[in-house]
Amino acid sequence: MSGHSKWKTIKHKKGAADAKRGQLFTKIAREITVAARQGGPDSTTNVRLRFAVQKARDNNMPMDNVERAINKGAGLTQDGSTLEELTYEGYGPGGAAVLIQALTDNRNRTVSEIKHVFSKSGGNLAATGAVSWIFDSSGVMIVEKLETNDAESIALEAIDSGVDDFKVESGLLELYMDPSYFESVRSIVESKGSDVSSAELSMIPKNTIALGIGDSQSTLRLLDGLEDLDDVQKVFTNADFDETALEQYM
Repeated sequence: MSGHSKWKTIKHKKGAADAKRGQLFTKIAREITVAARQGGPDSTTNVRLRFAVQKARDNNMPMDNVERAINKGAGLTQDGSTLEELTYEGYGPGGAAVLIQALTDNRNRTVSEIKHVFSKSGGNLAATGAVSWIFDSSGVMIVEKLETNDAESIALEAIDSGVDDFKVESGLLELYMDPSYFESVRSIVESKGSDVSSAELSMIPKNTIALGIGDSQSTLRLLDGLEDLDDVQKVFTNADFDETALEQYM
């Protein structure tokens, strides 16, 4: 795969999601609600909903929360709010591309908060289409706690089941594929006695931009600040971070 964003892997290793589990559950619930609203409440026929519910399970989200989110999306309950899907684009310090996916019931609030984070971190919000062309959509599955040989063995078998590419780094196996192959690949991983820690649709950069230590530190703060916003679901970048900055961040 040409170009690879380290951001999601970095966040996974750092375990920041666990430290903010309540916020994580809120974001997953929003995704479930929108998926159910768009494709209906039956996860056997609604692929987006199926992936969102699986993400909830992977993160130990209570099933009562999942059911409430599905019912809300299906119109079985009403709270007076409607969620809107929005995408924002910008540049971080040093010129790295930043792509933001949000779910919000107030777009004015969301864009104001995002602009503030960019401004505070030395980046800037850009026009629609400015950086989205840099990214390709792909399903990404992460398998953790593996020896390198085991990871490569799983990856090679998974390639026969639809995986396009893979990467092994620091005990993590990243598998890239069309999301329609998630379930068959998950079966392979679990049959080998390993666990899938996440599987979701991601945006993978076609190319990366190398950052020095100062710009790396500022960009990491920018990405953290964006992900801390309640309305922001996912953040992607093509930044290639300085190793010293990464060590300090971790």
